[in-house]
Amino acid sequence: MDTLISAGRVVTGPHGRLLADGAVLVRGGVITDVGPRGEVETRAPAGVARHHHPDGTLLPGLVDAHVHLALDAGPDPVTALCEADDASVAKGIAQRALGLLDAGVTTVRDLGDRNGLVTAFRDAVAAGRMPGPRVLAAGTPLTGPGGHCWFMGGEVSGEDAIRELVRRNVERGADLVKVMATGGGITRGGPPIWAPQFTAAELRVVVEEAARAGLPVAAHAHGTEGIVAAVAAGVSTIEHCTWIDRDGFRLLDDVVDEIAARGIRVCPAASPDWRGFAERFGAERAEEMFGGIRRMRERGVRLLTGTDAGVSRAVFDDFVSSLEFFAYLGYTPAEIVDLATCEAADALGLREVTGRILPGLRADILVVEGDPLRDLQALRRVRLVMADGRLHA
Repeated sequence: MDTLISAGRVVTGPHGRLLADGAVLVRGGVITDVGPRGEVETRAPAGVARHHHPDGTLLPGLVDAHVHLALDAGPDPVTALCEADDASVAKGIAQRALGLLDAGVTTVRDLGDRNGLVTAFRDAVAAGRMPGPRVLAAGTPLTGPGGHCWFMGGEVSGEDAIRELVRRNVERGADLVKVMATGGGITRGGPPIWAPQFTAAELRVVVEEAARAGLPVAAHAHGTEGIVAAVAAGVSTIEHCTWIDRDGFRLLDDVVDEIAARGIRVCPAASPDWRGFAERFGAERAEEMFGGIRRMRERGVRLLTGTDAGVSRAVFDDFVSSLEFFAYLGYTPAEIVDLATCEAADALGLREVTGRILPGLRADILVVEGDPLRDLQALRRVRLVMADGRLHA
């Protein structure tokens, strides 16, 4: 259905570029016209469905670059996943996707799947059979024997096994490759989060094999040694990047500068509960960790918005609380809007698809009450969400 959406403000580009009293025409899921409301209304076809929000702001749909749709964000998401059959997990994936849409998120990058369930959901959404955001699916994440997220089925040992799993993910339609370069917090009995799980040479094999299929590599890396190895291997993004070492924190400025120079994006994956995490972790240690993210930004590293949704307390319908982490780092509301829209889309290879309100791009549209370029809390007052041209009630 053709749809005309108008608002008191339309965010047409980065750096706070605004159109007052603007309108957007959507036809066949594509933005076909953007401009002053009076002009677009004149060019719109007769009988077009109209949505007018004179006190609202229309902006691109938001991008969450780090989610786990297969996990339920409950007190023990790992046990819940391990005890559930695939049909139950698939149902949960669909329900959690609606929470993302409720929050105005129209694109997600899923970084850990079991049995291709998220990939199947991605395809159902793309075909219009199910509602949900656009999904970039990593499929089964690579990990060491007994390593972080082993329960998703990606345990590998040695270069041949690494190549085989990457190829299998490619055959199953993965949009990217995820590798657990270090341990992680939710895997009981696994290696500590600072401990590397792969050598730099093994990570290079991951990158090389993914590159054969034209796919980027996202590396989960908390520990300093794992971060160094991931950078040397040439990964596309580093998830978390907290610089935790055996004895505390060890941020290496020369490696940070290399991350910036190579254009490797860093996704802190700040949970909506990041403040609660700081309280549980200890204010001093949390500030040291958060300060490392701030220091990377100051040295030119470009950050990605992501929530780690699915792990305990990282809910799917509170993206704004995660964005507040960037305000804590010193970003302005307008800069955060750019991070969560055009910059994230560019980083995920979707510049020609989404992230801006431009003719020819897919219609991923969010309307909120108020002005999020001045007050980030306006993003909580969602009035309309359109994902890939389909209205979400």
